[in-house]
Amino acid sequence: MHAPSPFARFGALLATDLRDVTSDPSALESAGWWAVVADFEGRLLCARFGDVRRTPAPGAPRGAATAASRWHGPAPGAWTSSADRAAYTAGVRRIREHIAAGEVYQANLCRVLSAPLPDPSPETSDIAGLSALLASGNPAPYAGAVRLPAHGVEVATASPELFLRRGGSTVTSGPIKGTARTAEEMLEKDHAENVMIVDLVRNDLGRVCAPGSVTVPGLCEVEQHPGLVHLVSTVRGELAAGAGWPDLLRHTFPPGSVTGAPKLSALKIIAELETAPRGPYCGGIGWVDADRGTGELAVGIRTFWIERAGPAGGATGPRTCGGAVLRFGTGAGITWGSDPEKEWAETELKASGLLKVASDVRHPEVPGSTATNGRGAL
Repeated sequence: MHAPSPFARFGALLATDLRDVTSDPSALESAGWWAVVADFEGRLLCARFGDVRRTPAPGAPRGAATAASRWHGPAPGAWTSSADRAAYTAGVRRIREHIAAGEVYQANLCRVLSAPLPDPSPETSDIAGLSALLASGNPAPYAGAVRLPAHGVEVATASPELFLRRGGSTVTSGPIKGTARTAEEMLEKDHAENVMIVDLVRNDLGRVCAPGSVTVPGLCEVEQHPGLVHLVSTVRGELAAGAGWPDLLRHTFPPGSVTGAPKLSALKIIAELETAPRGPYCGGIGWVDADRGTGELAVGIRTFWIERAGPAGGATGPRTCGGAVLRFGTGAGITWGSDPEKEWAETELKASGLLKVASDVRHPEVPGSTATNGRGAL
């Protein structure tokens, strides 16, 4: 059985003919077109491709139908969570204690969902197939996929959130904070949280941009997505002379919207409370065209990744004992005004539609598997 060939796709851009792979961010300032996958924990992979062309969108009906034959997802009841409802709500209460002590204003609390793939063969567990299904069933502005089997990277994202966009010296970030089923259900807490993270992103960009150049062209704008709405802001700046991608990543990673404020304090709390590595979830996923001085990295939310047994699998987290495991992350930003049960419900809302797309509906529901069973399944 041959390993599937490397590729990257972002929107209509399809990249093939892998030329180079490196973990050195300075490569993004050299030459060529690069796919980028940065794990939340700091692992960076940059892959240079020789053939980049525009192709029909993967979510078109014909493409989605073809993809279905190359994706055999987990049973809907097979998903388990790194934190069940009791553990997650306890974590929310613990963060509120940190806030009361003045150690942090906001912190993101996440959990990783996992499910074994019923058939781990590349023909039926192809990340390209899952990516096309996501593009059809859950279209997103920063959708993409990267498949680098020899490097343990098989990632598909339906991210709605811009981490960094670069055009020459201009850099833009689009932090999301605030999620509800409708705009009318947004709370004062959601707006306060968004403003808090905007200040953090302004501070991050201010470390690499020219003094006085960082602005906020849009604040707390409502954006529609399948099944929910978000509050989105826009932060923009002009890079300081001599600054580039290595400086941007060093001063802005991990993204502020998925860490908290102050960022260092939030990261310490995340390390204390979360029991599973986030991997590409909450990292950065996208592309850089070093020849043109452009690029676009999404925040790795609404993101799936495959970990396979053996030395070529398991880019993040523990190795699988056999076969392959599909993982997906979900979380919520916690503030003093957070209600533990509502934050748990927000993580379920963010995950529910995407898990339905990724799970194989041809499998019957496992008896007794609900969102509140002992395994924390969704």
